Amino acid sequence: MGPAPAGKQLRGATGGPEVMEPALEGKSKEGKKASSRKRTLAEPPEKGLLQPVKLSRAELYKEPTNEELNRLRETEILFHSSLLRLQVEELLKEVKLSEKKKDRIDAFLQEVNQRVMRVPSVPETELTDQAWLPAGVRVPLHQVPYAVKGCFRFLPPAQVVVVGSYLLGTCIRPDVNVDVALTMPREILQDKDGLNQRYFRKRALYLAHLAYHLAQDPLFGSVRFSYTNGCHLKPSLLLRPRGKDERLVTVRLHPCPPPDFFRPCRLLPTKNNVRSAWYRAQSAAGDGSPEPPTPHYNTWVLQDTALESHLQLLSTTLGSAQGLKDGVALLKVWLRQRELDKGKGGLTGFLVSMLVVFLVSTRKIHTTMSGYQVLRSVLQFLATTDLTVNGISLCLSSDPSLPALADFHQAFSVVFLDSSGRLNLCADVTACTYHQVQHEAQLSMMLLDSKADDGFQLLLMTPKPMIRAFDHILHLRPLSRLQAACHRLKLWPELQDNGGDYVSAALDPLITLLEQGLGTRLHLLAHSRPPVPEWDISQDPPKHKDSGTLTLGLLLRPEGLTSILELGPEADQPEAAEFRQFWGSRSELRRFQDGAIREAVVWEAASMSQKRLIPHQVVTHLLALHADIPETCVHYVGGPLEALIQGLKETSSTGEEALAVAVRCYDDLSRLLWGLEGLPLTVSAVQGAHPVLRYTEVFPPTPVRPAFSFYEPLQERSSLLPRPDKPCPAYVEPMPVVCHLEGSGQWPQDAEAVRRVRAAFQLRLAELLTQQHGLQCRATATHTDVLKDGFVFRIRVAYHREPQILREVQSPEGLNSLRDTPASLCLERDTRQLPLLTSVLHGLQQQHPAFSGVARLAKRWVRAQLLGEGFTDESLDLVAAALFLHPEPFTPPSSPQVGFLRFLFLVSTFDWKNNPLIVNLNNELTVEEQVEIRSGFLAARAQLPVMVIVTPQDRKNSVWTQDGPSAQILQQLVVLAAEALPVLEKQLMDPRGPGDIRMGPRENVSL
Repeated sequence: MGPAPAGKQLRGATGGPEVMEPALEGKSKEGKKASSRKRTLAEPPEKGLLQPVKLSRAELYKEPTNEELNRLRETEILFHSSLLRLQVEELLKEVKLSEKKKDRIDAFLQEVNQRVMRVPSVPETELTDQAWLPAGVRVPLHQVPYAVKGCFRFLPPAQVVVVGSYLLGTCIRPDVNVDVALTMPREILQDKDGLNQRYFRKRALYLAHLAYHLAQDPLFGSVRFSYTNGCHLKPSLLLRPRGKDERLVTVRLHPCPPPDFFRPCRLLPTKNNVRSAWYRAQSAAGDGSPEPPTPHYNTWVLQDTALESHLQLLSTTLGSAQGLKDGVALLKVWLRQRELDKGKGGLTGFLVSMLVVFLVSTRKIHTTMSGYQVLRSVLQFLATTDLTVNGISLCLSSDPSLPALADFHQAFSVVFLDSSGRLNLCADVTACTYHQVQHEAQLSMMLLDSKADDGFQLLLMTPKPMIRAFDHILHLRPLSRLQAACHRLKLWPELQDNGGDYVSAALDPLITLLEQGLGTRLHLLAHSRPPVPEWDISQDPPKHKDSGTLTLGLLLRPEGLTSILELGPEADQPEAAEFRQFWGSRSELRRFQDGAIREAVVWEAASMSQKRLIPHQVVTHLLALHADIPETCVHYVGGPLEALIQGLKETSSTGEEALAVAVRCYDDLSRLLWGLEGLPLTVSAVQGAHPVLRYTEVFPPTPVRPAFSFYEPLQERSSLLPRPDKPCPAYVEPMPVVCHLEGSGQWPQDAEAVRRVRAAFQLRLAELLTQQHGLQCRATATHTDVLKDGFVFRIRVAYHREPQILREVQSPEGLNSLRDTPASLCLERDTRQLPLLTSVLHGLQQQHPAFSGVARLAKRWVRAQLLGEGFTDESLDLVAAALFLHPEPFTPPSSPQVGFLRFLFLVSTFDWKNNPLIVNLNNELTVEEQVEIRSGFLAARAQLPVMVIVTPQDRKNSVWTQDGPSAQILQQLVVLAAEALPVLEKQLMDPRGPGDIRMGPRENVSL
C-alpha cells in the first residue's frame, strides 16, 4: 500500500514504445502514410511511469550463467524474493559510509589523537577548588551537593581508543558519530572515587580542561558538550572538523577509568555508593536502617569500565561476517524509523548489536546468514521474548559470587547482562519502552510473514513518529512539576540513584499509575524524552527542567474506549478500600440491576466524541490525586480536530449520534418495505446508497418537521406551498435507497418497457406506503420520495437485468452483441456497486468506530482546499477505508485525529502513477489476485484514470475515479497534503505554539 521505492525503474522504461516495422518491402504509399501517422501519435511514456519490460527472443530464452544461478540460489535461501534482495542491497548502499569518507574520517581521528595527547597537565587540587578552570569553560555537570571529598589533577590520557560502531563497520548515515574512549591515568583517581559522584566530578573536570584547549585549535569548527544517552552524570565532548567537512563526522570523547580500577563487587545492583547523609545534606539516621541500593549509579560507572571489552566481543563476533553487519545496519534503520533509539532509555544501536551477539552465542543466528535473515531473527526474538520477566545473559561463567538474574530484576525493569555477568546493558531501558519494541516487532513480523510486495517499504522506509503511531498524545510541562511529584510519591531513593534527575525518578511510577487507571482502555503506553540538546562549553549544563517535554503516547483499544463506567469490587470485599484509595473522591457506592452493591467510578460523557476523551479525564484525575500534577500542566492532545466536523449548533457532539438516528430511521423504513403487502413482486433487497448510511457524511442531516403555519396547503395536489411572508423552509437532502424486486419472467426485455414498468412500481410503492403506514410520499417515474421522521428517502426500484438489457446493441446486420454503454455503466454503478459499497463500509464502521470521523475529516479537509469537485465521496471514503483495512506498519486508528494524519501521509507519499490503491474489502482478494491486479494495472496504465482505486468488486476499471480527479487536481492534493502534514503534526505536538489548525494555505492564491 506504500509508495514505490525511489529510483526503481525497470529496463525499457525510459525509451518510447516500440513501433512495428513493415512486414513487406513493397508497401503502398497509403500504408506508409498510415505508419507515419502511427509513429506521430505514439508519444513517449509519461515521466516517472513504469513500463513493462520488453525483451527480445534471444534475451528471453538465454541460458543463465553460473554466477546468475548462484545468485538465484542465494536469493532463494537467504531472501524470500529477488525484489527484496535488490531493495535491501540498495538501502545498505545508501546508509553505509563510502571508502572516501572513511579515509577523511580516519585522517581527522589521527589529528584528534595528536591534539588530545598534547593537552598540558594541571597540578593537583581539591575537587571543590575549581579556580584553576579558565573563564571560557564551565563544568558540564550539576554539582549538587557541591561539597565532596577528593583531589583532581589533569594528565594526558594513558590510552586513546576508537570504540563503537565505526570500527565494526555498522555505522550508518546520515548522522555519523565516532566514539573515542580516553583512558584516564591511575594517578588521577583514588580508591573511593566510586562514592558520592567523585568519579563523575573528575570525569567532568577532565572534559572541561580538554574542551578549553581543543577549542583553541583551528582544526575544530565546533567543540561542544552533550550528555551520553541522556545521562546527566555522564557528559561527553563533541568535536567536529572545520570547513566543508563540518557535517562529515562528530567525534565523541568519553573519559573512562582503567579497566580494572574499580572493584566489581562494590558495583553490584544491591550495593549503595551514594550516601544519604551526603546527598540529602543532613546527618545520618541513627535507627540503623540500611542505605538504599543505587543500581543505576553503579551501572553508569561499570559502563565506562567495559567499553574496550565490549568492543572486543563485538569485533570477535561480527568481524568477518558481513551478513551480521548488514543485519545490525538494518536493525538501526528499523529503530530509527520508529524513533526507538532516541532520548534516554531508548534501544540504541549498541544494544541491538549486543543482542545479535547473544543470538549468535545461542545459535539462533549463524554467521553465514544474510542481513535480512538477521533482521528477521532479531525481530522474531524481540516479538516473542519478554526481557522484563525473563532476562538474558551473555555470561558463561558459573562463578557463585556473581549476582543472580533475580537480583537484577529487582533493581531494573529490563535485564540483559553482558559477558561479565555484572553489568546490565538495558539498565536505562524502561519496561514501557521495551513493550513498545515488542509491539513494533510483532507488527513487523506479521508484515514479513504476509510477504506483501510493499513489505520492505513499510518496514524500513516508512517513518513512525509518535504523533502518527498513537491515538492520543499527552504532554507534561513544565517538567519542574515532576519534582513535586517525586516528593509526593516519596521517591528519595530513586532521586539519590539517578543523581537528582527527577524526570527519570518519577517516570516509572507515573507510567504504572496511568496503566492501572486506564485498564482495558489501553493497549500500549509509550513515552518519549527528546535528547537534551548539546551546549556550548562556555555555558552551564542544561537543568533537568530544560530537557524538553515528557510526552506519553496512548494506543487505545476501541472495544473498551467508550465505556463510562469503572466497575470496582463489592462493598464488603477487602479490595474495596484499595479501589477507593486509588480513585479518591471519584469512587462511589452504586447498586446495580443484579442487586450487587459495588464501588464504581462514572465519567461524564454524553456524546461519542466525549466518550473517546474519557482517558483525558482519567489521566488528569490520577495525576492530580497521586502526583500533585495539576490539570494545567497536562496538555492532552486527543480531539482538537474533531471541532472541524461539528455542526453549527453542536458544541459537544461530532455528529455520530445524528448519523445513528438517520441510520435507525432507514432501518425502520427497510422493515416497512420488506413487509409491504399488495406489490405484484416481493421486495428481495433494500440497500442504502448515501454517505449518511455509511457514516461518512461530513455534516449529517437533521430531521426537519415542517411548521404548518409557514405553508399554505394545496388540496388538489396534497402539497404544502411556502408562504411568501415566512422564512424560507429548510432544505432536506434526500437519501437514495435502492429497492430490488424479485425476478420474474413477466419483466419485459425492452429497455423502454422496463422503465415504464419501474415507473408503475414507483407509483404503487407510494400508494402502499401511504395506505399501510401513513407516510407522506411523492412518486415520479424514476423514484419515490418518502418523508419519515423528518428525513427524506428517495426510493428507487431496481431490476437486476436492466443493465444487461442496456448493454445489448444490434449491429446493422441484425446481430445482437453485449457492449458497455454509458447508460448501462451508470445504472450498474447506482443500483449495484454503490449500494454494495455503502453496505460494506457500514460494516467497517461497526468494526472500527473511528472510521466515520476519519472519513469525514478527510472530506472536510479536501473540500476546504477547494478540491472537492474533483473527488467523489466514494473515492475519499475508500482511501479512508484503506487506513483501517491495510494499516501496516501501524495498527488501525482508534481516534479520528491519528487517522486523519495517516490519510495525509498516504495521499502525499503513495505512488499514484505506478501503483493502484488496493482496498481489500471483506478481505476477499488473495495475495495472488493482488499480484495479478498490479500486473494488469501496469499493462493497461495508459487507459486508466490518474488515480486508480481497486476493490474486490471493481478490479479493473476504478469506477469511483473515472470522472476525476484530473492529473493537475491530484498533484495539487498531493502537494497540499505533503505541506499540511508536518505543519499539523508540529501544532499537535506543541499545542501552545503559534498557529491555527483551521487556517488553510494562502500562498499562490490570486483573486
